[in-house]
Amino acid sequence: MLVSSSPVLRRQLFLIRCLGGCVHQSYKKIQRVNCSSMEAMEADSTQVIRKITPSLDPTRHKGQAGKVAVIGGCREYTGAPYFAAISALKIGADLSHVFCTKDAAAVIKSYSPELIVHPVLEESYSIRDVEKESVSAKVLAEVTKWMERFDCLVVGPGLGRDPFLLDCVSKIMRHARRSNIPIVIDGDGLFLVTNNLDLVSGYPLAVLTPNVNEYKRLIEKVLICEVNNEDAAQQLLSLARSIGGVTILRKGKSDLISDGEIVKSVSIFGSPRRCGGQGDILSGSVAVFSSWARQHVSSEKESVDYSSQNPMVLGSIAGSALVRKAASLAFEKNKRATLTTDIIDCLGASVQNICPV
Repeated sequence: MLVSSSPVLRRQLFLIRCLGGCVHQSYKKIQRVNCSSMEAMEADSTQVIRKITPSLDPTRHKGQAGKVAVIGGCREYTGAPYFAAISALKIGADLSHVFCTKDAAAVIKSYSPELIVHPVLEESYSIRDVEKESVSAKVLAEVTKWMERFDCLVVGPGLGRDPFLLDCVSKIMRHARRSNIPIVIDGDGLFLVTNNLDLVSGYPLAVLTPNVNEYKRLIEKVLICEVNNEDAAQQLLSLARSIGGVTILRKGKSDLISDGEIVKSVSIFGSPRRCGGQGDILSGSVAVFSSWARQHVSSEKESVDYSSQNPMVLGSIAGSALVRKAASLAFEKNKRATLTTDIIDCLGASVQNICPV
C-alpha cells in the first residue's frame, strides 16, 4: 500500500501525464516500486475513543459495557494478570475475570475484591503424567462454560511457559476462536502463538501486542528475516498479512498498528519511565476498547469519518492512546517514582478528559 500524497509519487505522475503515458498502468508500477517506502498515517485516536466509548446510560444493565477475561497467572507471576484485569475495570468494563493456577489465585484475590478469580489452570509439577489428559479436559470444561459470557479474552499476562499449561491454553484459544470471541494476546501468550501460528492465523478477531523482542521473534519466524526499522510500516503490513489478517500492535516509541490492509501509528507522548507492567495495562485496555468497537461498528448506520472499521484496529488505536495519556499524567505527578499502579490510577481521568460525563 502506498501513501498517495507522497511528493515523490506526485512528481512521477505529473511527468507521466506530461509525456502522455498511460497513467493507470504506470501508477501501478510506481506503487510496486515505491511500496517499500510506505509510511504509517497517524491515527486520530481522540476521535476513535469518542466514537466507540459507550455513554453512561442509566437504562443499561450490568455487563453491557463489557465483560473481559484474562487467561494468565501462575506461581511466579501474579501481578501481570491483575494489571490487565483491573485496567479493564478502570476504563469502564463492567466485569473482569481472571483464570489462573491455584497457586496464583489467592494472591490475585488479595489485590482486589473487584476481580472474579477462577483457580482452574494447572501446571505440570502438580499432576502426574497419567492424569494429564483428564485434567486437561477438566480445565477446558471449566473455562468454556463461562466463555459465551465474555466479550473479549486476554491471553498471556503472567502465564509462564509450563508445557502442560500452554497446551491447555491452546485448547482454550481454539474454543474461543470457534465461538468468534476476540482474543488479545500478550506476554507468554505471544511465545505460545509464535510457536503455534495456527492458533491465530486467519482469525481477524485476534490482536497481537508484541514488544521489541517479541516482535523480532515473530518477524524471524513468519517472514524469515531481520527486523527492518527503515521500512517498519511496510514490514508490519506484510507480517499481519502473512498471518492471515490478524491485527498487530507493535509497541515502541510510536506504536504501529496493522491488520494487513492499513497501517496506523499512535505517537502521543507517554512516559520516559519504563517500569514493568505497562504492556499488561495495554492488553486489558485493548480488550475493552475492542469489545466497544465491535458494538459500535455493528450498530453504526451512517458512514464514519475514520479510515478503518475493523474493530480490532479501532480498539488497538484507542487502547494505545489511552495508556499513553495515562502514563503521561502519572509521570507528571510522580516523575521517576512512577509505577504501573500509578498509571492504572490515571486511566479513569484520562477517559474522562476525552469523554467527559
